[in-house]
Amino acid sequence: MLKKKFGSMMSLLLAVSLTLAGCGGSSNTETPAAEPGTSGETPPAASTEPFEMTLRHTQVGADKERRLAILQDVVKKVEEEVEGASFTLDGVDSDVNRKEKLRGEMAAGNPPDIFDLFGSPDAKVYAKEGMLLNLTPILEELGIKDKFSSLEPFTYEGNVYGLPVGGSGEGFFYNKEYYESKGWQPPATFAEFEQQLADIKADGKVPLAGASKAGWVPLMLTNHLWSRYAGSDITNKFVTGEAAWTDPGVVKAFAKHQEWVDKEYFKKGELGFEYAEYTTQFTSGEAILMYDGTWKSSVFKEGQSGEGLIGKVGFFNLPPVDGGVGDQTSLMRDVNNGYGFAASVADDPQKLAAVKSFIKNMFNEEMQIRGLVEDGVLPAMKFDEAVLTESITDDLMKEIVAVLNASATSFPAFDSLVQADVTTEISNIQIQKLIGGQTTPEQMAEDLQKVQEEANAAVE
Repeated sequence: MLKKKFGSMMSLLLAVSLTLAGCGGSSNTETPAAEPGTSGETPPAASTEPFEMTLRHTQVGADKERRLAILQDVVKKVEEEVEGASFTLDGVDSDVNRKEKLRGEMAAGNPPDIFDLFGSPDAKVYAKEGMLLNLTPILEELGIKDKFSSLEPFTYEGNVYGLPVGGSGEGFFYNKEYYESKGWQPPATFAEFEQQLADIKADGKVPLAGASKAGWVPLMLTNHLWSRYAGSDITNKFVTGEAAWTDPGVVKAFAKHQEWVDKEYFKKGELGFEYAEYTTQFTSGEAILMYDGTWKSSVFKEGQSGEGLIGKVGFFNLPPVDGGVGDQTSLMRDVNNGYGFAASVADDPQKLAAVKSFIKNMFNEEMQIRGLVEDGVLPAMKFDEAVLTESITDDLMKEIVAVLNASATSFPAFDSLVQADVTTEISNIQIQKLIGGQTTPEQMAEDLQKVQEEANAAVE
């Protein structure tokens, strides 16, 4: 993927998620006969009797207050537009929702009406099982099917079963005041980066924030490391059998992460820390660097936990590694976080009307720009370059966009590519064992490959 100007890159780099543009009117094309999980033919006029919609979201915690406020405003509009509609909002931790609650509800056949949905591979699995509402007719009716930068993570057999709510990238947030006090710039080489880590440690500071109770947090960085050492496309090949977790580059990445743990570059006791503490280590000044998604930029806004660091935080990409494979500017870009809708909604005209209103009011230019400005969520929809440029007013977001634009290629997060069993193995077992010194990089790779081969065989 070649470098793009800001506008086109903001679309391409976000092959990932956010909101749509609401147009009224209905399509003149004929609607196909009703199928499981589709809106089917035009339903009879909805009743005006009171009815309740359940909405599962993951906007919990102080740092997601702005995101929750956006969702609440959308819900309010839907309740005003759709007579009788009343929403019950159920806030759940993202990891708990994806790996526990939603899986259980899908297995039991009773998911919420609207819910936070991870795109690939989750959306495709649930769509195959007939548990998701086919949104294709609704998107065509609203005239927004082509408004998204990418719907691929939510597409199964040519139909759309979910909508991305925001895009993201990943890299290092750093304390600019500290860097300036040392006369440093963001590192240009890996050797320079590792020297900075060593110097920060020598100063009595924590080089890297650490919170590994939830495995996905440290794996953001590990994923970037193995994509540097083994190539940004290697994770795609695990599922096809073209490559293995035992690839020397992957093992080298695991070894580098373990080396940094052994050198105490991460906050001690990280296996007992939750994600919220990860942020606190950085905002308190205890940790100088924090590897995280661009969504974290919302913390450094007025009224948020990192308000004291406004104007004092920068962002940079992982420098090229020695002996790395492929493009060394590559970074993770994603559009996998979004909303899905229960297939059962298709059988209830009132709920179907509420879903259409929700989509219209959530996925439009106003809400996309609001998410960018207020919450630092990158757009998942296509907009005019001038509109996006004018919308970015804070220096940190400008720096983030510059870093993303400087990346020639990107890769999706590993858990959007490998099977659920593999994700569970590396997220809930292997990364913690590596950090805790209970396994070696080589053994970790072998154990993961065994699970990968079993998962691959199960779908053959």
